[in-house]
Amino acid sequence: MSVKDRAGKPKLPPRWFIRLAWRVHRGLYRVFRGRVGLWRPRPGRWGTLRLSTTGSRSGQQRGVIIAYLEDGPNLFTLAMNGWGAGEPAWWLNLRAHPDAAVDLVDGRRLVRARAATGDERSRLWARWREIDANLDAFAALRPSETAVVVLEPRTTG
Repeated sequence: MSVKDRAGKPKLPPRWFIRLAWRVHRGLYRVFRGRVGLWRPRPGRWGTLRLSTTGSRSGQQRGVIIAYLEDGPNLFTLAMNGWGAGEPAWWLNLRAHPDAAVDLVDGRRLVRARAATGDERSRLWARWREIDANLDAFAALRPSETAVVVLEPRTTG
């Protein structure tokens, strides 16, 4: 459950703390060479994966650890940037180069990214809301709609 201010709005930790937490998480993943830092979703809890993208401007490989849920053979996540303004760099990269790879506890998968729309977006958003009752309140803190990103399996590189 999140902390709320007097007006009833959810209160986020300071931006520096959010960024530090994710840096520590990535550091643990690197230090333990992937043996620590990733987990599968469980009932009432999201999982984490390592997403490898191609930089939208640099063309360089980029990696980030993000939360996800499963939807049949697909994985999905929220492009939330720690609930801050702007799109996360990994989502900008995927929009430019939708073919990517994900590292999961059970191995690597090749994926193609796309934004969920319409009924699919509503259904996936509702699934995430089951895990985070404050999802809509946090999303309201952002100046633009939060993309629901679907990572579909692909077979060739």
